[in-house]
Amino acid sequence: MESAGKYDYIIVGGGTAGCVLANRLSRDAGIKVLLIEAGAKDDYLWIHIPVGYLYCINNPRTDWLYRTEADVGLNGRSLIYPRGKVLGGCSSINGMIYMRGQERDYNEWAQLSGDDSWRWDRVLPLFRKSEDHYKGSDEFHGAGGEWRVEKQRLSWEILDAFRDAAAETGIPKIDDFNRGHNEGSSYFDVNQKRGIRWNASKAFLKPAMKNGNLDVMTGSHVKRLRIEQRDTGPVCVGVEFTGGGSEWYAEATSETILAAGAVGSPHILQLSGIGPAALLQQHQIPVVKDLAGVGENLQDHLQIRMAFKVKGVKTLNMMAGNWYGKMMIGVQYAMFQSGPMSMAPSQLGVFAKSDASQSSANLEYHVQPLSLEKFGDPLHPFPAFTASVCNLRPTSRGHIRLGSNDGALAPKITLNYLSTEADRKVAADSLKLTRKIVSAPALRKYQPDECKPGVEYQSEEELYKAAGEIGTTIFHPVGTCKMGRADDAQAVVDSQLRVRGVGGLRVVDASVMPTITSGNTNSPTLMIAEKAAELIRAARRGTP
Repeated sequence: MESAGKYDYIIVGGGTAGCVLANRLSRDAGIKVLLIEAGAKDDYLWIHIPVGYLYCINNPRTDWLYRTEADVGLNGRSLIYPRGKVLGGCSSINGMIYMRGQERDYNEWAQLSGDDSWRWDRVLPLFRKSEDHYKGSDEFHGAGGEWRVEKQRLSWEILDAFRDAAAETGIPKIDDFNRGHNEGSSYFDVNQKRGIRWNASKAFLKPAMKNGNLDVMTGSHVKRLRIEQRDTGPVCVGVEFTGGGSEWYAEATSETILAAGAVGSPHILQLSGIGPAALLQQHQIPVVKDLAGVGENLQDHLQIRMAFKVKGVKTLNMMAGNWYGKMMIGVQYAMFQSGPMSMAPSQLGVFAKSDASQSSANLEYHVQPLSLEKFGDPLHPFPAFTASVCNLRPTSRGHIRLGSNDGALAPKITLNYLSTEADRKVAADSLKLTRKIVSAPALRKYQPDECKPGVEYQSEEELYKAAGEIGTTIFHPVGTCKMGRADDAQAVVDSQLRVRGVGGLRVVDASVMPTITSGNTNSPTLMIAEKAAELIRAARRGTP
């Protein structure tokens, strides 16, 4: 095994959190930082063209190509489960939606962790710190930071009509989802810069590489963390990994930071002997630290994609349905970086309550001027739009568990979607609400005709079945190394994101969320990394 050198900090994972950490930690002169990424550089053309996510997901060049275990709640189906395997991580292949969630999310984290510094009013400055919002700085938004937020460069009549229809059913029009309370409808703000994807690698990593004290190793697959037993207990002292046909060991003199995501981080911990003892022993892995919660508490947003045929209005199905339309779409993007090729996967957002008893919006709609059978399939040959709705606060819980002691093999991903009565009820109620919106006067002139799942699904049991047939991930896994109090047996990290019972080791990514945020999860992950960087730098200075 060859030496890759000695560093103050080693960051495992070059995704959103890893890029932020690399930027912030390498700002200190005299500090040496190593970032290890399994994927390649983010130099693939389709990463940067917004519609290029279609060519990045399920592509081995940019995606881990995970699949879920067959899920009873999805009528026995297995799903592709995209995770970014490239610098920038999921920010290089995701929907680019800038979303923080709700104030209540962070106040709940503070309660569950016993640390008020996770409250909304305390993390809001961290969101603002990294933000460069197109409207400039105000009480809720920042300007001049690295994380560019822009208004989308498009407008669709059918989406405006859906927004009007939502207003007719009592869902207000708002102009900003990111002020702590997101109930209402608006076009999503996106992480783009003049119509080009703005990922975490461009925003944070590439500027930091100019500092001279940051090394980035791509194409490097982590096998395990190296743990030493000391009088004080186990301590992480570095990382063993493969790259370029060789085996390597890098030493961390201060801390190792796992930022490999909600799938990767628990998998690496388990391979390193940190996790549920029975699981580790089953795979002949020596137990370093028995932590029951590693890989458990998996949460995700299940989107239920309803599609409606329409008449007398433009949709992308018809625009992209012939060579001339495709040519004009390409010309528009080449000349102006606008139009369909600048589109995020979803354009219009609606946050609503599935029933009046909800204390805040518990549903999120992603509404699109297109339709298809499933991701990766061609667009339908008829004009249509999709109203995809997800339960923001699911009660179903899944898990990430290694299936082998060979780190080159993917872990087993079990979601257990719709496994609780509460989640099944929200699914049925959300389908009913969608139909109510679509039947409102504002959409009537387009004669919407439900083609997915179909009007034949009417009873509660039929709606449960429909949700299982058309439901799919919206790519928001969190919670598998959750943060919690010392008396929480399932907590993997404390409120400062230090792994319980193992020195020199933190986890900093979406896996530490104890509960999923009420919205898209990329920017909350960025905020977590921003906060962690402050904690790590403070620990080095010896200040609280």
